[in-house]
Amino acid sequence: MKTRFHNPWIRYRTVATVLWSSLVMLASNLNAENAAAPGNPAMGGPTAAQNATSQAQLDKQNATATPLPILEGYTADPHAVVFGDTYYIYPTSDKSEWLTTDFSCWSSKDLIHWKNEGRVLDVTKDLTWAKIRAWAPGIARRNGKYFFYFCAEQKIGVAVADRPTGKFVDALGQPLISPNREFPCQTIDPCPYIDDDGQAYLYYGQGNLYVYKLKPDMITLDGPPAKMTPPRFNEGIFVIKRQGLYYFMWSENDARDERYQVAYGTSTSPLGPIQIPADNVILRQKGQVKGTGHHSVIQVPGTDRWYIVYHRHAIPNGNGYTRETCLGRMEFGRDGQIKPVNPLDAVFPADAKGEPISQSTL
Repeated sequence: MKTRFHNPWIRYRTVATVLWSSLVMLASNLNAENAAAPGNPAMGGPTAAQNATSQAQLDKQNATATPLPILEGYTADPHAVVFGDTYYIYPTSDKSEWLTTDFSCWSSKDLIHWKNEGRVLDVTKDLTWAKIRAWAPGIARRNGKYFFYFCAEQKIGVAVADRPTGKFVDALGQPLISPNREFPCQTIDPCPYIDDDGQAYLYYGQGNLYVYKLKPDMITLDGPPAKMTPPRFNEGIFVIKRQGLYYFMWSENDARDERYQVAYGTSTSPLGPIQIPADNVILRQKGQVKGTGHHSVIQVPGTDRWYIVYHRHAIPNGNGYTRETCLGRMEFGRDGQIKPVNPLDAVFPADAKGEPISQSTL
């Protein structure tokens, strides 16, 4: 029996050759992948222009996935109400640096289709005491009249009309509330509220929250204001009442901040004190939706269904001066606490009829 001769050097050289061939193939594959990478069209990869187009398409897809605003154009600080069988929104008309001069009214029968009812007040023409910075209105109805509260040059005025679509006429010829060192705040963001017993209140303020009682004529203050400032309050007060409990809602942080958000507290009295629940922020930025705040709330008459109307930084390229009005569904837990609102959720399915107001509730 012959013994085969083994040369260890030949065996090592063979192994090395196989390893080297494997490394060469791996390097070749990596080079091919790099050649086809974005920006390198030499081996079939997309060009920079193609990449830009793809990104634009992706941005468009993302924007489509985000609920669209409900009002056309740039609007903010929406005050939503129900009069009769119609929903109304009175927003701020956004302009550069908040140098706004007029207010509009929008109406809807179903919360889906909105009609621009036109300009209802122009401070450059309809006031003698202010000409600019027309912000954050609120409205209430009493005895067949509509009382429109608004800001102009950091003062609060009141105008009156026979219809919710105006046109509104300055009721006093001067501000209803002017800055006062005794009650320090920026004198803006009025929110009228008429309680079940008929007593009317006017909440307002940025930096501090105050409330006046109003006399039955709705244009006369009844005594000094009460201070109600809750923790982290900035501005945009709104008040609702549900099952005997008052909900005080406001915006935290600056309106130009992407973290602008809505929080709330409750009370058994329209004058406070306000109790703060755990996790009291109910609307905040998410995804590409930023600057969610300065809201109002509407209840569908005859139901326990509620909607929140708010502004966000416009999508795309918005900021604290370029905003758009949006709608969200607002729900309550069994304990009465407000559930968080997801600004990325669609409010109605594509084929929905919205929320027409039943004639039986009127």
